[in-house]
Formats: sequence, structure tokens, C-alpha cells
Amino acid sequence: MTLFKKNKKSSVKLILASTLLFLATILSISWLSQNVNKQVVVFNTSISEDATPKVLERILNADAKPISEIKFEKGTYHFYPDKGLEKFVHISNHNDVIVRTAMPIFNFKNLIIDGQGSTFIYHGRMIPFLIDNSNNITVKNVTVDWADSFHSEGKIVANDTTKHTFDMEISEEYPYEIRNGQLIFVKEYYEHHLGQSILFDPKRKGITFDTEKYTPLNQFGKIEISRNVDKVSYKYPVDKLEPEFRIIGRENALTVEEIKPGLVRIHNTKGDLPPVGNILVCKGEQHENRLAPAFRVTHTYGFNATNVNVHHAGGMGLIAENSADLILDSFNVTPSNGRMVSTTADATHFVGCRGKVELKNCTFNNQLDDATNVHGTYQIVQDIKDEFTIGVRMGHFQQQGFVIGKANDTIGLVRLSNSFFPYNKLTIKNIKKINSRYQLITFNEKLPADLEEGDLLENLDAYPELLVENCTISNNRARGLLLSSPRKTVIKNNFFSTEMEAILIPIESGHWYESGSVENLEIVNNTFQDCQHSGFNRGVIRFDTDDDNQNTAFKNVAITNNVFNQFDNLILQVTNIDGLLFENNTITNSGTFPQLHPKNPAIRISHSNNIKFRKNTYKGKAKTILEKDDSLKSLKFK
Repeated sequence: MTLFKKNKKSSVKLILASTLLFLATILSISWLSQNVNKQVVVFNTSISEDATPKVLERILNADAKPISEIKFEKGTYHFYPDKGLEKFVHISNHNDVIVRTAMPIFNFKNLIIDGQGSTFIYHGRMIPFLIDNSNNITVKNVTVDWADSFHSEGKIVANDTTKHTFDMEISEEYPYEIRNGQLIFVKEYYEHHLGQSILFDPKRKGITFDTEKYTPLNQFGKIEISRNVDKVSYKYPVDKLEPEFRIIGRENALTVEEIKPGLVRIHNTKGDLPPVGNILVCKGEQHENRLAPAFRVTHTYGFNATNVNVHHAGGMGLIAENSADLILDSFNVTPSNGRMVSTTADATHFVGCRGKVELKNCTFNNQLDDATNVHGTYQIVQDIKDEFTIGVRMGHFQQQGFVIGKANDTIGLVRLSNSFFPYNKLTIKNIKKINSRYQLITFNEKLPADLEEGDLLENLDAYPELLVENCTISNNRARGLLLSSPRKTVIKNNFFSTEMEAILIPIESGHWYESGSVENLEIVNNTFQDCQHSGFNRGVIRFDTDDDNQNTAFKNVAITNNVFNQFDNLILQVTNIDGLLFENNTITNSGTFPQLHPKNPAIRISHSNNIKFRKNTYKGKAKTILEKDDSLKSLKFK
């Protein structure tokens, strides 16, 4: 009997081993079948003066001659748009633009692009890496930059408080013209006026302390003559932020004159005059200045970027939409050539992504917006077509063309006045795009009877798990991280020194229509150094909703073992949260800058419950450490 049992166990082990070997063989054959006859393409520096034609030609021929890897001999390669592939693209949080590219990575599988330490320098309106409908794409060992930046810089050399003017010195790096009293910066294939602007401190090479006193410059004023414009009406809702509506009722207020070549005087600014010695950075109007991200990734499953440096882009360093499993390791956004600015918008941005998003060992410095923003998209129910179909509208003009999901994705129906969480769920059958702003969505289930026009949709499947680890985020405009995913989110071992919030956790439905809410967030072992130094009266870590009610919006948050070394008081600003642990954190006063809001507490909490403070150390200057509403009378800081 014992011998029989031993033989039976041996037989089971043998069958198991044979099965595993068979599966391994099948997988190996599958991988080989996908990669057999694929070529490793190597480009050398003979194409470096304009690499666009040769690189594009080979990529467009990949159907006939498949590619497994593209390598570049180490060197500096220029890419011009003149012979690039032209595409019209809707890009989330960017302009809808006609762009050109040398690397249309469309419908590729298992492709590696290895720069081998090369630098790619782009000219004009190009997207260096345009990746769509692909699987397992890796980009590594490459630096991306532009010959001419999409922003401009000038040094403040004088100001006149009597006439309320200031003088700005402009180097030859930023060619300009003055047209009808307006300052226009002229680039390769592009130009911009002053538009959005902010001050940089050249000594710190970061945003000027209390910059909100001086910028933006308020380039536009109210128009003097307007007749019957208020009588123009629209049958359907319109987005007043769209360029064609934004210009109504305003005209240029600033005027510019040249004092001598390279020195201009700016008149009629409304704020305090910018201090002498500071650098004014400007990039034109928002609806014109986001047109050339370095990486645009859509409908792609498996994307890795390793040892990638992005020194500049006319928009974001990376924008990913409707994709999954995006891993960035040593993906660095930093300025070059003595510029104050790296990218003119976010370093990275993820919309409607799923699976995992990981940012590890990255540096995000001097970009003109957030280090990363992870969210879904609210779409507005405009009309109910039948018992299965609705018409939906994009809320923000820079979300046009975005498709909220795919067949069988779970859609939540949201009415924020009642709850921040869905009141019902449906699954998608199909989506029909009518135009960039309006789509028809048909569901597998009948629409609920209580669905109303004006309700919001969010895709409950299109949120990723997020890890941000060992990253440095500093010297940039705006925030560090915007977090809006209900999946597990871990923020650990990072350094933050940001102009606004280091971490903002929002529910936002009235401007960008960015959906999502954290429900499982850990913020651990981070250092926060002098954040919120631009002048805003906000916390370093802030939870915020734009719908003013007492409903729970955020859940299950742990903020532990962090160091806050701040010049000002307000560290943590919390609202509408159920479940917060604040433990083993150290709060000190840095003394780096004078306090802007000395009457603030260190922590402000409202409309929340299940809050716990444990073993924290406070050495700051706030006279009141914890400010709370009446629902938390027994809560104490510990």
C-alpha cells in the first residue's frame, strides 16, 4: 500500500512536470512566432542632420519587414517636421492639432527603441513618440529636447512704480517682434505672445516666492464697446473656456514698446510689479500652447520607459490615455541649456488608464504644471435617446475626442449633489462618435428610471493601481501629484518642493471634468520641503471637492512617517474623508521664507470622520495645531 502511494505521488509529479514543460514550450513557440523574422534595425549618425526621413521610412515599412528593435548609434540626431508623417490628433489636456512625427508606433507588438545614450533634438510641431494601439513597447536610453523652446524667458531689469511699467531684457535665444503693441516670440514653425506667465528666481532656479503677487500678468481687459452680444443664445450648453467664447468681451490690455534692441517695456500690468532680477517665463494662451508632448501613448497595453530624459516639450513630457501597465523608471524631466523650464505642461499625465502605473526613480523638475495627474473623465449626459442609449458631451474643450471606454466596461452614473459615488452602474455595448464633443453610448442594460440629463458618467474599470517611489519633484509650477484613482495608491520615499500642493486629492467636475476619488491611499516616508510657496492659502497635502456638501468623498488614507519642513503653517487640509490615519510624522519650521499665512493652523479638517492622530511630532510655529468642525469635538492631535 505504501509503495502504491509513492508511485501515485511520483506519477502526479511527473504529469505536473510534463504539463509545465508543455506550457513553457507552447509559450516559447508563441513568443518565437511573434518575433521570428523580425529585424533589429540600427541607425547610425550618418542620418543625424535630419533623421526624420530614414526613421519614418523604415517604420512605415514594418508590415513588410517586421521590426523587433530599433537602435541608434550613440550621437545627436535632429528631427525636422518637413518630411514627417502628418496626423490630426485629439490629445487629452492638450490642443487638438495637426502634428508630424518620425515615429508613428501604430499596431506594433514587442518593440524596443534603444537610443543607446543618444540625444534627439526636435524642431517645431512634432511629437517624438506617437504610440497607438500597441502592445509591450519599450523606449530606453534616450534624451529628448527641442532646438527652440515653446516658451520664452526674459530678465526683469527695471520697474517704475509711478508709471506702473517694467522693463525686460530678452536674449538672442528668444527672437521677437512687436506687432500693434503686442510682444510676439518667433520660433521655428511656431510663435506665441505673452499669454500665461510666471516668475522664476534665477538663484534658486525655481518658481519665485509669492509669485501670485506678480503673475499672471493679466494680459486682457474688459472690452469697452459691446452691442447686443448678450442676446446671442445657444440651444445646447457651451463651454465658455473654448477659444471662440473665451475671447468674447475682452481685449488686449498690455502694451509693449522697445526701448532698445533686446530691451522692452511692458505697460498696464495690474498686479504688483515683478522684482528686478527675476526671470519672466511666458508661453502664450492655454488653448494654443499645448501642442507637442514628447510621448503620446493611447490604447496601448504594456509601455516601459527606462533611462529617458525629457528636457523640453510643447506640452507634457508624457500623456497616456486609455492604456494599461505603464512603467516609468528613471524617466526624468529637467531643463537644459540654461533654461528655467523643462516641459510647458505636466511632466506626466494618465487619463482613463488601467492595470498599473508606476513612476520609480524619476526626477520631475521645472515643468510648468504638475509632476503627474492620474484620473478618469466625467462625461455629461446631454440627452436620453431610448431605453438603452444616451448622448454624452465632453465637459472641457481639451477633452474633445476622448472615448470613455470599450465594450463591457462598467460605467458609474454619478449625481454629485447627492453622492460622490455612483448611484447606479451600467456596462457599455458600444460607443458611436458623432463629433469630437458628442457621442452616443448604448448599454447592455436598460437605463435606470432615475437617470437625468446633466448626470455624469465615469468608467469604473479605467483606473490604475499607482506607485510613485523614490522620485524628486521640485522647482515646478503647480502641484506635485494629483491623485484620483480608487485603486491602491502608494506614494513613498519621495522628495517634494513644489510651488503649490505637493499632493492634491480632488474631486473635480466643473472645469477639467477629471473623475475619480481615492479609496486606498498610503503616503509614507516622504520629505516635503517648503511647498505652497507661491502665495495660495492651501495645505501641502489637500483633499478638495468642488461640490460643497458633507458627503463622504475619500476613504482609507494613511499618512505615516513623513517629514514636513515648511516655512508656513498649513500642512494638511482635509474635507469629506472617512478614515484617515496620521501617524509618526514630523513637522518643523524651515525658516526659509517669511510666513504668508501665519494665522493658519497646521491641520484643518471638516466634514470628516474616523480620523486618528498617533505619535506625531510638532515643532512648527502655528498657535493652533488642529482646527476642526463641530463633528470632531473630541479629536486631538497626538
